[in-house]
Amino acid sequence: MRRNDAPQPFQYQGSKRVIASAILSKLDMRSYSLLVEPFAGSAAVSIRAAMEGKVNSLWLNDANEPLIDLWNAILHDTENLIEQYTATWAFQKYDPKEYYGIVRKRFNSHPEPADLLYLLSRAVKGAIRYDSVGEFNQSPDNRRLGTRPAELARRLRKISSVMKSCTFTSSIDYRDLIHRYEPGQVWYMDPPYEGVSKQRDSRYVSTICRDEFEEFLGHLNDQGVPFLLSYDGRTGEKTYGQPLPSELGLERVEILAGRSTTSTLQGRDEQTVEALYLSPVLEVSSLTGEDAGAGQMAIDFASEDYARAS
Repeated sequence: MRRNDAPQPFQYQGSKRVIASAILSKLDMRSYSLLVEPFAGSAAVSIRAAMEGKVNSLWLNDANEPLIDLWNAILHDTENLIEQYTATWAFQKYDPKEYYGIVRKRFNSHPEPADLLYLLSRAVKGAIRYDSVGEFNQSPDNRRLGTRPAELARRLRKISSVMKSCTFTSSIDYRDLIHRYEPGQVWYMDPPYEGVSKQRDSRYVSTICRDEFEEFLGHLNDQGVPFLLSYDGRTGEKTYGQPLPSELGLERVEILAGRSTTSTLQGRDEQTVEALYLSPVLEVSSLTGEDAGAGQMAIDFASEDYARAS
């Protein structure tokens, strides 16, 4: 399987889809039976692990409960979700911008998985944004009508077929997961980067304080929890967050994610580099070279099968 051909269930800003193989290449999955994602999002690493048959079981957790409801629908109510998305997508044809607003209002009143799937398909950069009262307020990308139903159906069926029988889901605070750790688990964490998580931020449903998160990582070390963590990075000279303190004893490796499409559109040739931290007790893989490489970073989702707005 090529690195970039694992299906993406929905647009999601910060998705690690194009570097999921590189992340997993650092890990000796033969030592573990359950891969846990405390900040699941679009679960790119779990999808890749399932596609490659590298793990027996998966656990997707996210503090955003409607997002986990969407994941449950993808896994266990796939055909109904596809049918509802198809109908929603078709209704937008007369006035896509106005219809997006209608769906967004409906979702904020009564969250339904198909509505969230549509909003993510149309939202600018696939980014979830919330206002001060916790309502979804991201604007639509008016250049696109969202993923075509036939293409989305193909992706969701493929994901469900390989994940539905081996995936657990939950929507709890990441700090509570430490009480549910058992030997055989390995965690992959992809929380918001520092700089967007120091205080209440409209991009996320909950706040992650750096000091609290560092303390949490210390607790994971104390309990011997093996984990990988994506936490900072850089594009050209622009950095996203500061490296974690050496006192945590984490090995920091950099993964080349490819040329930034956003920078390219702005006339700059810049590479995106993602930082990955490995915990002291992690069983690492011996793979090197090509097996540990990464692909092109598709920041603006240009390779996805979208219908263009006329």
